[in-house]
Amino acid sequence: MAQFADITAILEVVLGVGCALAGVWAWRRDGAARAFWLAWRAVQLGATALAAVAIAAFVSGFDPAEGLFWLYLLLPIAISIIAEQLRLASAQLVLDQHGLEDAQAVGRLPEAEQRWVVAAIMRRETAVAAIAALVIAFLALRILGTT
Repeated sequence: MAQFADITAILEVVLGVGCALAGVWAWRRDGAARAFWLAWRAVQLGATALAAVAIAAFVSGFDPAEGLFWLYLLLPIAISIIAEQLRLASAQLVLDQHGLEDAQAVGRLPEAEQRWVVAAIMRRETAVAAIAALVIAFLALRILGTT
C-alpha cells in the first residue's frame, strides 16, 4: 500500500507543480488558457485519487510510520473544494470592487470595460487555482516522507 500511495503522490506532485507553472503563464494571459484549466481539473482528479488511496489504505489496515500520512492524503481534496469555493467568490469580489451588482451590470458597460472586468475575474480565478495546485503538490510531497 505504501508504494501505491507513493506513486500516486509523485504523480500528484508533478501535476500540481505543472499546473502551478501553467497558472503563472495563464495569469499573464488574463487566465484565458485552456491548458491551465485542464491541468487544474487533473490536479483535482489527483486529489480525489489520493483520497481514494486513503480509504483503501485504511480499509486494508495499513499502518503508516506517521499519523500525518492520513492528513496528507485527505487534505488535498479539502483544498480542492475550498479553492473551488474561492473561485466562485472571486467573480463577486471583482464585481463588488467595481460597484457592479451582477453580471448583467457588466453587460451594460462599454465593451473595453467589460473585457477588463472579465480579465480581472479570470486572473483572480487563475491565481486561486494555481496557488491551490501548488499547496496540493506540497501536501502530496509530504506523503513521501510519512509512508
